[in-house]
Amino acid sequence: MSALDYFVLVATMLGIAAYGMWKTRGRTTFQDYVKGESKVSWGTIGLAVMATQASAITFLSTPGQGFESGMGFVQNYFGLPFALIVVAALFLPFYRRLKVLTAYEYLGRRFDGKTRLLGACLFLLQRGLASGITIYAPAIVLSTVFGWNLDLTILATGALAIVYTVSGGNTAVSITQKYQMIVIFAGMATAFVIMLLRLPAGVTTVDALQVAAGFDKLNAVNFSFDINERYTLWSGIFGGFFLSLSYFGTDQSQVGRYLSGTSLRESRLGLMFNAVFKIPMQAFILLLGVLLFVFYQFSPAPVFFDRATWRQHVEAPGGETLRVLESRYQTLAEEKRAALQGWLKSRHDGSSEEQVAAAKGALRDAHARSEAVRKQAKDALRAVDPGVKTKDSDYVFITFILEQLPVGVVGLLIAVIFAAALSSVAAELSALGSTTVVDLYRHIFRPAGGDGHGVLMSKVFTASWGFVAIGFALFARLAENLIEAVNILGSLFYGVVLGLFLVAFLFRRVGGNAVFTGALLSQATVLVCFFTLDRVGYLWYNLIGCALCVFTSLILQPLLGGRTPGGTPATAS
Repeated sequence: MSALDYFVLVATMLGIAAYGMWKTRGRTTFQDYVKGESKVSWGTIGLAVMATQASAITFLSTPGQGFESGMGFVQNYFGLPFALIVVAALFLPFYRRLKVLTAYEYLGRRFDGKTRLLGACLFLLQRGLASGITIYAPAIVLSTVFGWNLDLTILATGALAIVYTVSGGNTAVSITQKYQMIVIFAGMATAFVIMLLRLPAGVTTVDALQVAAGFDKLNAVNFSFDINERYTLWSGIFGGFFLSLSYFGTDQSQVGRYLSGTSLRESRLGLMFNAVFKIPMQAFILLLGVLLFVFYQFSPAPVFFDRATWRQHVEAPGGETLRVLESRYQTLAEEKRAALQGWLKSRHDGSSEEQVAAAKGALRDAHARSEAVRKQAKDALRAVDPGVKTKDSDYVFITFILEQLPVGVVGLLIAVIFAAALSSVAAELSALGSTTVVDLYRHIFRPAGGDGHGVLMSKVFTASWGFVAIGFALFARLAENLIEAVNILGSLFYGVVLGLFLVAFLFRRVGGNAVFTGALLSQATVLVCFFTLDRVGYLWYNLIGCALCVFTSLILQPLLGGRTPGGTPATAS
């Protein structure tokens, strides 16, 4: 990157963090620090909720997903709007009526202290590890592409998130996330426009979309009932609903965002903002990836998008095979571009349907030959280095940024990636710190602690979790498939936690003894199944864990007894 790009990157990141620290300076009230001043508008809530979920890897991997597989991935989000409606109608009134600081505080009021601790500990366990992955995932890509030291990249990202999260608490996170999302939207829109402008002369936006459709990249909805299909309308609606309900309804990193609203109405509007705009945002990012695919049909593309790894092995002894495959790929890419121009010409000059179909067939054949060589190149790379990651889709968008965007804009797009990383990490650290203080420290050790002591301990625990996340990120290089790992980690715990809350909301006669025991048994069953059953997809554990928790609680209630504590409201009405 140029000096201007580095200036844009550093100024953007430090400016957002400094603004959040300045706006929230002097906070001494524990309620304000942990929950915020309850003056956050619905727009800020909506952007904060969106930013918390959209980590840096979203803006690296989602365009790559669109590049590889087209628009079908958007189906994963089809259940999200319905889940947010349920959260706004069912979960939110309970939280606000009882004026809880964390979601797990509600479990204590509805059931008992041990159930509250169980819910909090399950959250702390999975989210504490996930925050390390949130830091590590973009760091590994950026360090590889730019040649930056991986440890320093992890430390810089984590340290900046710790500083402004500790300084301003929950409100600082919400305020800064608003501006981070503005930077993200501006950067992605800029990349989208530049990508269209960089298409060859005479190739219109309509032509680009026709090329995408010709390669089946615009097929956004799959109506198949085949359960082996990864992305379908039905798995998106039902599976996506269940996963989103778990995440938005019980994860404190999200609950803390919408509890800071000035009223129930503001919090609900913030959630509905996401219900309306989340799918279009994901569709836009996927479409960006689809257009990346189209762009690289007209422009030279690398045989392997992780350029640094490829060069390292090509230049090493035994790299001759890789060089031959790279040359072969470039030759076939030229043939494919010629076939592509021929197909577009046949569409423009009024050729017959048979001629257009023949031209399209020639194009797809040329594409299949080039992709076969690309696969051979990945296989050869794996043969040289069995430990190398040959899935290079995470590097597609960053390659376009570095090679195609003008000076200054590159810095803005890298700032987008860091902004997304910081927003997610900050929300996670804020939630971890507040949950530790409210549900563990104050509940067990210092229930009568004053505001000053509470704020101090919140800062201490937030910083401590930040160091844990950084430490895990530094260690995480020993693991593989990190993005998948964070989804697996969440799926192993989200279902049981959701089951706790559904029992609390819907089954008034079930008490703490039954739901606590049921949750422990359910969590143990989920972990045993995960480590012993290979054929069960990890997303199903959200459903399995929740269903087990609910049913075992209902079965155990007559045996164990233990009603809702006297005087504690069990409903929101």
